[in-house]
Amino acid sequence: MSRVCELFGIDVPIVLGPFGGLSSVELTAAVSAGGGLGSFGLYGYAPDRIVETVRMLRSSTDRPVAVNLWWSRGDEVTPADVDLSSTRDAMAGLFAAAGVAVPDVPEVFLPDLADQLDAVFAAVPDVLSLVYGVPDAETVARARERGIRVIGTATSVAEAVALETAGVDAVVATGMEAAGHRVSFLRDPASSLVGTFALIPQVVDAVSVPVIAAGGIADRRGVAAAFALGAEGVQVGTAFLRTRQSGATAAHREAIAAAGDTDTVLTRAMSGRWARGIPNRAVREIEAAQAIAPFPAQNWLTGVFRAAAAAAGEGELLSLWAGQAAGLTRFDEAADVLVELRAGLPGERD
Repeated sequence: MSRVCELFGIDVPIVLGPFGGLSSVELTAAVSAGGGLGSFGLYGYAPDRIVETVRMLRSSTDRPVAVNLWWSRGDEVTPADVDLSSTRDAMAGLFAAAGVAVPDVPEVFLPDLADQLDAVFAAVPDVLSLVYGVPDAETVARARERGIRVIGTATSVAEAVALETAGVDAVVATGMEAAGHRVSFLRDPASSLVGTFALIPQVVDAVSVPVIAAGGIADRRGVAAAFALGAEGVQVGTAFLRTRQSGATAAHREAIAAAGDTDTVLTRAMSGRWARGIPNRAVREIEAAQAIAPFPAQNWLTGVFRAAAAAAGEGELLSLWAGQAAGLTRFDEAADVLVELRAGLPGERD
């Protein structure tokens, strides 16, 4: 049995990518019920919402579940740090297209990480996964006291080593092909664009904890390749994001289904941090105007028109996160994705 399965108490070493803002209880529970590790992204969630989300997950499946938080990189800005006047003005056409007013700046952009952690430890999920940094000794100790496994996320060998040194139970090594944010923390993300094929074996050689491969894995062939490179599990995002169980809108799912190998870009337009997705009107207009505030100010600002666009089903104003393997996605049901991925596991290949 894979060490990943032993660590997390799951049947197959397949982990659902935690979608910040696009997670759903239905998809997380479906992956866990199917024998994998369902994950739920808690980006931006207030403490009471975190507790309620874990409660809903527990009521939807009796199998292990993971939740994900964003660690602080130390470069996040507060409303007092930035003047968003010019950025808001440059986005006026996007707010108008979404049918919302240009927003006033809030008192805070994000909940406090310490409060989020308190809520996670009160709710006691089976696994806590982290992106954008190395958990401190207190956080690791609190997790262990509660029987919560900890996963760290690396985009380079040095980051993987730092995470192992901090005491995480497993490392997700994510290549540049992956959808969504480039979660680098030791170097600038633009200088940490290592591909999955190059990254995985080097991380495997550098750490002793289990390595979970992520980035460009969407079918049985990607799973087989990851294990051939030494990974003991895979984390899959885009293939599950396309399914009807995900929190993505129909427009987003359709964009993934239509995407090819060259149809994604790395952009800072939507959040202020580098992330991979399918370019649309919002990305093009923001980049052309160079209207990019620091994180998380930019993410809050675009989130105002993105929320309205999601409700209206308007894909041109959304963050259409997708990885370079979007063209390999084929299924609209999470159960079918799991069957396909399982076929690539050692001992289960045709």
